[in-house]
Amino acid sequence: YSDAIYGVEDTKRYVCESRVYKMLDHEYGLIEERLSKMREDTCFFVFADTIQAINYRRTIKGNGWMGVRFQHLPGSKPSEVVIHVKMLDKNNRQQQEAIGVLGVNLIYACFYYREAPEVFIQSLIDGLKSRVKIDMIRTKGEGFSGFDNRLLTLYLVKNELSEVAMFDKDKNSVHASEFLYKKELMVVRGHFRPPTLVTADAIVSSFRQFMNEENSDAENCRLVVEMTMDNLTRFGDLNERDFLDRSDMLCLMGHTVVISDCSNHYKLINYLSDYKIKRLGIVIGVHELLEIINDKFYNNQDGRLLSAFGELFSRNIKVYAYPALEKEGDSMLDVNNLPVPRGIKFLYQHLIDNQQIVEVEDVNEDILHIIPANVFKAISSGEEGTWESSMLSALADHIKEQGCFGFKKKSQSFEYEKPDGFDAEYF
Repeated sequence: YSDAIYGVEDTKRYVCESRVYKMLDHEYGLIEERLSKMREDTCFFVFADTIQAINYRRTIKGNGWMGVRFQHLPGSKPSEVVIHVKMLDKNNRQQQEAIGVLGVNLIYACFYYREAPEVFIQSLIDGLKSRVKIDMIRTKGEGFSGFDNRLLTLYLVKNELSEVAMFDKDKNSVHASEFLYKKELMVVRGHFRPPTLVTADAIVSSFRQFMNEENSDAENCRLVVEMTMDNLTRFGDLNERDFLDRSDMLCLMGHTVVISDCSNHYKLINYLSDYKIKRLGIVIGVHELLEIINDKFYNNQDGRLLSAFGELFSRNIKVYAYPALEKEGDSMLDVNNLPVPRGIKFLYQHLIDNQQIVEVEDVNEDILHIIPANVFKAISSGEEGTWESSMLSALADHIKEQGCFGFKKKSQSFEYEKPDGFDAEYF
């Protein structure tokens, strides 16, 4: 019956983002048509949701979309917020109750917490702790003029409403179900403080390799970059401006950004499993790969070693390791000469032989000397002419124009040249 009201979805799916927007459009249009001239001193709002609750056989876990479109002042243009929710209760009745509470919380937040974005996020699960997860929120309109959807994405993960959330190159919140369903996905993990030429080379080289592999469907391949909460706090307490500076860089490079609380890769893998990712590639540096292997080895001496490695290296997942210079010396460290613990060498070699760990090929060895920490130090100290050639020119321009990473010009007359030797169609 709802098709007669809201129209037919091209995807034939009723629980989807486009459906909730069609519902908001239709219902708000009716309110304006019927009441706008009669109640000019009133703030109007509409609420809509489309939900798929848990079924008897539990093949459906329970998830849905809900949104509010409202006027923050009488006669103002409407603002709106849309969220995606996962229900965690184990029966249908409890999930219905949880959705009702969440809907009330969302409406209340729209009218009372618009001046405090993080409080807005925290208030959504009042009375619902451990009963729902919210992994996408998108706001729009004058009523949310002080909101940044990237910060809202961060707050979802920071406040444990979700382990994973993401936004696209246009800085809009997005949900995995809307663009990753049954795709082949490569995830590049890093701290990106700042993204250097090495970062760009790692992304381009690994994604090219990913798309060109046997049985790969290049048209179906997608790439995202991931910042974990560990990487966002590895240099100190979480800093929102620092986060936005990193996000600006990645958006300028044209990437969808994932924020996660998945210090262990298997948490991200479990999250993505709901969207039937056909093939998953994870890109990390060889130093990070060594840290993971050492952690798995030394923390699983109780007989769980194979199980611990099995959580990460499952059948359709491949780790792409980008080479680097040794921390002491100029020798290159790669997959084949990584100094893994002696007790795990045979298992490590097995993973290499079975192509579950591969080396990123066709890298630019001439730029491996670039160290992000040194580049960051030069930027934040206001030095000019010392770090620009270590980055894509568009990023260097943005840093200088916007004062990212604490940059302050020491000389207004300085001009720099565009760095040579890097040209990638992805940026």
